Amino acid sequence: MLKSYLTTALRALKRNWNYSTINVLGLTLGLACCLLLFVAVRYELSFDKHNANGDRIYRMLGANKTDPTDKPNTGITFPALAALRNDFPELKHQLTLVTRIKSAVVAVPGKAGTETKRFQETDGVIAFAEPEYFTLFDYTWEKGSPQTALTNPNTVVLSERIAHKYFGDVNPMGKTIRIENKMDFVVTGVIQDPLPTSSMPFDVFLTHASVLAYGLTSPPDDWKSTYGGAQLYMMLPPASAGSETPAARMERQLVGFVNKYHAPEDAKTLAYVLQPLTNIHFATKITNYAQRSISIEMIWAMVLIGLFILGTACINFINLATAQAIRRSREVGVRKVLGSTRGQLVRQFLGETSVLTGIAVVLALLVAQAALPYVGELLNIKPGAVTLFSPIVLGFLLALGILTTVLAGFYPALVLSGYQPILALKGKVQETGTGRYLTLRRGLIVGQFAISQLLIISTIIAYNQMSFFRSADLGYDKDAVLTIPLPDNDAGKITNLRAKLTGLPGVQSISFGMTSPSSTTNWTTGFRFGNDDKDPGYGILMRPADTAYVRTYGLKLLAGRMYQPADSIRELVINETFMKRLGFQKPEQVLGKLMTIAGESVKKPIVGVVKDFNMFSLREQVEPSVLTTQLGNYRTIAIKLSTRQGGTEGISQLLKQVETAWTATFPEFVFSYEFLDETLANFYKSEEQMYALFRLLAGIALFIGCLGLYGVVAFMAETRTKEVGVRKVLGASTAHIFGLFSIDFIRLVLIALVISSPVAWYVMDKWLQKFVYKIDIEWWMFALAGLLAVGIALLTVSFQSVKAALMNPVKSLRSE
Repeated sequence: MLKSYLTTALRALKRNWNYSTINVLGLTLGLACCLLLFVAVRYELSFDKHNANGDRIYRMLGANKTDPTDKPNTGITFPALAALRNDFPELKHQLTLVTRIKSAVVAVPGKAGTETKRFQETDGVIAFAEPEYFTLFDYTWEKGSPQTALTNPNTVVLSERIAHKYFGDVNPMGKTIRIENKMDFVVTGVIQDPLPTSSMPFDVFLTHASVLAYGLTSPPDDWKSTYGGAQLYMMLPPASAGSETPAARMERQLVGFVNKYHAPEDAKTLAYVLQPLTNIHFATKITNYAQRSISIEMIWAMVLIGLFILGTACINFINLATAQAIRRSREVGVRKVLGSTRGQLVRQFLGETSVLTGIAVVLALLVAQAALPYVGELLNIKPGAVTLFSPIVLGFLLALGILTTVLAGFYPALVLSGYQPILALKGKVQETGTGRYLTLRRGLIVGQFAISQLLIISTIIAYNQMSFFRSADLGYDKDAVLTIPLPDNDAGKITNLRAKLTGLPGVQSISFGMTSPSSTTNWTTGFRFGNDDKDPGYGILMRPADTAYVRTYGLKLLAGRMYQPADSIRELVINETFMKRLGFQKPEQVLGKLMTIAGESVKKPIVGVVKDFNMFSLREQVEPSVLTTQLGNYRTIAIKLSTRQGGTEGISQLLKQVETAWTATFPEFVFSYEFLDETLANFYKSEEQMYALFRLLAGIALFIGCLGLYGVVAFMAETRTKEVGVRKVLGASTAHIFGLFSIDFIRLVLIALVISSPVAWYVMDKWLQKFVYKIDIEWWMFALAGLLAVGIALLTVSFQSVKAALMNPVKSLRSE
């Protein structure tokens, strides 16, 4: 019986090879997209699930309880760890502080007589950690002991990857590395590489016992200053029966902790909250080391889009199957007369569908495997982190194939098997162009194009928002600015390097400072204005820099002057937002006012006001900010280049000269640089990924929809050949015939636009709410999507309709 079903199915598919090809192509694309999106979603949802106690681990954040819109702060004051261990002795070994180093040069001494090797490590590679870190988080140790490896000062634990990178095949235990030409660390342990799905992807763990000597921390008794790279984790007891969870109970106890240790004015606004470890990857508003985050809304969007695309492929199958129903009516009639039951016919037609789906499943796996590297790059998935040939993924593909067979084949099977044999054999079965099948096909085509236009509208809106990001006025000039890390802020070296760089052709201006105006590295501190005896309850962002900072970045001074050159904080320049927050309406009114900042007791004068500039991405508001001098915090060199610097070749030559001057000043370090506009583009990497994904999937959904539309029109043209011939004999023009086939479909596309527009507006308006600075959704975006869909639909319909219109009526009417 099964052999008979298979033979009959293959014959039917061969007989209708053109429609079978369309169905297989549509199902292949739909299944491949679903498979790739499943792999991507599974990867994202697996973050931090490898830790055995991951559901009990939390990160402690500082929140502003008086302003719910203020994003939580990952940074923790350094004295908090010791105080927590003192006040909560039951958690003494369940607490740990991790302090990352944003970037550093690691020097590895060579053998006697050989040159020292140097490696530039980026953010997310190196961190200071305690032995307790390895109690909370799961690692496999190859060498050394988690209990003792980091107990002593100047010790370090390496991952296998880094150990091989630094020392090759030599046993690294007992070897020495030097960090930033500051301190030596002896290797006391080697662990397996961190998993790609870890929110803490560190490869180099320096003992936290050396963090103070390294100079990364504030004083041990400073309860005001926080460093965003210092993050505190705790493992709470398992949940027990009761209404209050361990996290809620701990947060309640932390209220008293804040009141006990923080100044009264700080305690009024500060609240410590606990963030589950398994939620860190989805916290897009909180910096997570060098790892990129993804919102849970984006995860659900990927799931829905995958289902939408598979749905469009199934709609194609249903449309073409019902369109061909009249052609197979006599076959059904003969089968029923010969004794076939309706159940047997349903199984026969489902068998045909399963053959097509089986072919599509195999092709989808091949297509997905070929596209996997591109998708991994698009979604920033680490190479080798996902595979299609795992039991879970292959099981999902099999289940998806079965589901597709049922969705695409069940209704057509019911339609075909339901014909009455007498009417079928007499050829009196209702024409497929009329009645309920026509209504069904129209509804399905509307559904297809509604999905396609939803994605097209979303892509258009996302494109305009991304264009806004690239062209928005940030309050400073980001073009042709070269930024270089400054490894040593020794005054003599800075003076020497400035002299070497100033004379280079193409260099307009040079500035030394902590960071560029917009940065992920920020220093927030408290202040007191005038004669106030307490802090105002909010912090200010510090931008320590020399006097060339305003000129180099093109900041606009609204009133007053730039501060005078100095190595420490002497004079202050504030931004507009800070001026207004202090209660002044005009820049001139705040000039000469005094304030203390950064824990200092001596009051400093405000000598200037600059126009607001964005310090973060355009998702966030401009914060109160202060520019001042402080040599000890200079970490970046900014070089403004001439835009007339001889094109790419001239820039390359200049970069070589800059590297020569920099290397001569800092021979112990590795030269690296970035252009500021490229750095800022990384702020919107997740949005760029979403835009690229929407663009790709919108194109695939539209292509699948057009495949189905092409097949339906081709079948209509075939079944209406004689009608077209009669119309031409009676004088119908080619344009009239074209309109006969096109108008109805254009109407369906416009109905789809009406349905999809409010949904697209709602979804994209919600997405835009994430940004403080955003575009307005305008009518022309929907009109453009409609024009695109109509144009593509016309192009799809035109080939078959024009072909039918140009056919010689003598041939089409020959049998008459």
